[in-house]
Amino acid sequence: MKNNFFKTRTGIITAGTLIGVIAALLQYFGNPKNMGFCIACFERDIAGGLGLHRADVVQYIRPEIIGIMIGALLISLIKGEFRPRGGSSTVIRFFLGVFAMNGALVFLGCPWRAFIRLAGGDWNAILGILGLITGIGTGSYFIKRGYSLGRSHTQGKAAGYIMPGFMIFLFALLVFNFPKLFTSVSGPGAMKAPLIISIIAGLIVGGLAQRSRFCTVGSIRDVILVRDFHLISGIGAFTLAVLIMNLILGQFNAGFENQPMAHNLHLWNFLGMTLSGFAFALSGGCPGRQLILSGEGDTDAGVFVLGMITGAAFSHNFAMASSPKGIGEFGMSGTIIGLVFTFAIAITMTQKRTAA
Repeated sequence: MKNNFFKTRTGIITAGTLIGVIAALLQYFGNPKNMGFCIACFERDIAGGLGLHRADVVQYIRPEIIGIMIGALLISLIKGEFRPRGGSSTVIRFFLGVFAMNGALVFLGCPWRAFIRLAGGDWNAILGILGLITGIGTGSYFIKRGYSLGRSHTQGKAAGYIMPGFMIFLFALLVFNFPKLFTSVSGPGAMKAPLIISIIAGLIVGGLAQRSRFCTVGSIRDVILVRDFHLISGIGAFTLAVLIMNLILGQFNAGFENQPMAHNLHLWNFLGMTLSGFAFALSGGCPGRQLILSGEGDTDAGVFVLGMITGAAFSHNFAMASSPKGIGEFGMSGTIIGLVFTFAIAITMTQKRTAA
């Protein structure tokens, strides 16, 4: 632990830079534009690949998601940091995952993709990032006043291996081309880097994020709560690296209009990410961080991941997800309901701290 280079300021900047370079290269090798990594979008594609929703343009078992969790698992085992634990308000975490995904699909991207979109010249991401900060700030307000989902408890090793095992199962289905999988033939689901590149990229990013605690939501929360700029320096390096790589590779396109997998309904870009940021803050980390924690044996994070996959199915099946044409028919209602839910959880799970 004390010899972990990636826990230093130089280390988190190095990790952020490498993750940013990999994100830009994944776009170059075939992933959707401004979507080298999008945890929400890729979990949505996995939901589609399993037939949980009927949007045939976003169906593919994304190897990057699998690689991130398995990379975190391998590194945590090597470093002795695999600690199966859970049991902290599990059902609440599941539904926070559902609504976090709802907000992300209204915006069309997770926090990682918000910064990737910004680095690709998509100025609509500015509204999303402002919403993200607002949501995390709101969550931080309640955290500072005693919000908690309760303590997690040590569990048997088998519990910690369930989510990584599920990811390995998905990878086997993909590699052996299981005939019942759904795979897009057009749209963003059909845009993908070669499988070997995608899985290696995921493994590397999972390892880097596990060692460095790379987390978009945690970085903003730390700035708000304790004025700690350590983690956010990694996010800055990540964004700068994507920008530089995009310029080198000819992937930069500045403006609000005609951006890939984006819309310019500014209010709903803002509110969608406000909902996501709020739910992520109440759950203890961004969707990438939840994958890392799942790889370390945290079953509560695993339940949150399953909540996001379920939320993707609901968002598409019930016309809440956005598209480049705009917000879904029931996207506004879903966002408002999600905000009401997260506020209710924040209020009811906050206990005023008393002086010792």
